[in-house]
Amino acid sequence: MGVKNLWDILESCKKTLPLHYLQNKRVCVDLSCWMVQLQNVNKSHCPMNDKLYLKGLFHRLRALIALNCSLIFVTDGSIPAIKLATYRRRLNSGSEVENLATQEGKNSQKLSSLRRNMGSEFSCMIKEAKVLGLALGITCLDGIEEAEAQCALLNIESLCDGCFSSDSDIFLFGARTVYRDICLGEGGHVVCYEMADIEQKLGFGRNSLISLALLLGSDYSQGVHGLGPGSACQLVKSVGDHDILQKVASEGLSFARNTKSSRKQGQDKCNDKTTTLHHEVSMNGSNHNLQRDNQYLQVVEAYMKPKCHSADSDVVNRVLVQHPFQRELLQQLCAQYFEWPPEKTDEYILPKIAERDLRRFAKLRSASSQLGVNIPLKEIPVKCPVSVIIKHRKVHGEECFEVSWEELDGIKTSVISADLIKSACPEKITEFVDRRALEKKHHRKSRPKKSEQKCSVAEIDLKLQDLLLDIELGSKSIPIASREVISGKMTMATEGNFVNLDPEVILESEGNADCKAVTLCPQTGMTAPKHEVIDLSSPSPQVQSQNVPRCTDVSVIDLSDSESERSPEHVKKARELRLFLASIRDDIH
Repeated sequence: MGVKNLWDILESCKKTLPLHYLQNKRVCVDLSCWMVQLQNVNKSHCPMNDKLYLKGLFHRLRALIALNCSLIFVTDGSIPAIKLATYRRRLNSGSEVENLATQEGKNSQKLSSLRRNMGSEFSCMIKEAKVLGLALGITCLDGIEEAEAQCALLNIESLCDGCFSSDSDIFLFGARTVYRDICLGEGGHVVCYEMADIEQKLGFGRNSLISLALLLGSDYSQGVHGLGPGSACQLVKSVGDHDILQKVASEGLSFARNTKSSRKQGQDKCNDKTTTLHHEVSMNGSNHNLQRDNQYLQVVEAYMKPKCHSADSDVVNRVLVQHPFQRELLQQLCAQYFEWPPEKTDEYILPKIAERDLRRFAKLRSASSQLGVNIPLKEIPVKCPVSVIIKHRKVHGEECFEVSWEELDGIKTSVISADLIKSACPEKITEFVDRRALEKKHHRKSRPKKSEQKCSVAEIDLKLQDLLLDIELGSKSIPIASREVISGKMTMATEGNFVNLDPEVILESEGNADCKAVTLCPQTGMTAPKHEVIDLSSPSPQVQSQNVPRCTDVSVIDLSDSESERSPEHVKKARELRLFLASIRDDIH
């Protein structure tokens, strides 16, 4: 719970930051708070046996791992003696809890410790989370008492950059940066509170927040009945952060009664809140006041000096060391908890591990650059995780690269942000750009020139025409000289830039009579020559080609109407072949 209404008081200091803000940071996690959040989601969606809370934790961890956000799980230890009354009220029953409330010092701590380690459903959830975190290389620090107090201590000592907790009393233990909520996805963000903002905007330091806990109520005190958050804030501000705890130590909460009473001076009747407040701070005489003042001092002591592992202890030093990712253990756990095959587990986690390694490499290069040491990529002692950039990609509008990874088992390629590649290994981008430019250059050299393409097409046209002539004349008794003349005619047309010859060539002969033929230009409708007669018996027939208009498509057409002399079957096959050859020619062009 923390301090009653404190989150509402701090609302103006809340900041919503992108998830990327946690990149390269070390953060402590109050594991109980996370599991309570995930447990509530699990209960609202499916039975506990489905372990949706554990899947939620897994996906939350993999998102933070990809950002190279180093996490430290912190769990609760024994219940503080001052908190037993609150603990009893929450459980609300049981003689064993009544006994806990009456124990003193060590006995109460011993019994409460046993209580926390009982095989309850929530305790099993905590154990599962710790094992899952260990497989992902996340260490766990078991606190002596309150987990949020241990997190705050690490934050005060600058051993972590912030704390994940939903208990507002973490500020009272001294935390400077607190992340209350986290949201994943494309619009992923964290809700952050900075103690510097609280001091600047509200004027509340750590002493003031502890005083608010005494007035409003917390896990360690019931507060003053009838006093709301607005009145409590005014009282604390009127005294000031520097003097507020001294005033509590010397007067208890009587200053609250005096302030409240002074506002009602001159009135005939006080309202119920004032009467109740007066009753809280002055009932049963001076002995009772002394007892309550001693209780307030115990609350202050509990917040100012909580029982925690010291910053230089071996326990803390062990959790600060980076632990390796255990792939096989994670596969076993995912198979046990989620019934996933190893391939699915690898698909989820390995790209995130690869991205984390690249961020660590980028951080190393950035640190060396800040020191004025710019080492070439090939001379860096730590090997770059990226082997080569394969291709350029765009994911959700963001510039990315598909890369091949160096010496990373289980994964060969994945897609990485272009900005990350630029910060980690810009040399790889230069290599990729140069390689692409060289490939384009070779591709341009290998392509034939347009003139060569035209020549090759013209040659194919001539071969098609020759083939058609052979077929057309194959069944006729036409002298070989006739073919040579017609072939020569087509050659002349080709030399005259008549390149795209139509394959439909009709050639007829009437016995041994002369063959009459012309070349027709479809674009101009003109003949060249119009009444040319070719003597097939002439050893070297001459073609008059004066004033022949240039055109792009030339056909050699028979002027004699003797197609009927050929068999219908032959004519049909010839036409089908002409159409087929024409389609081939069009495809080639």
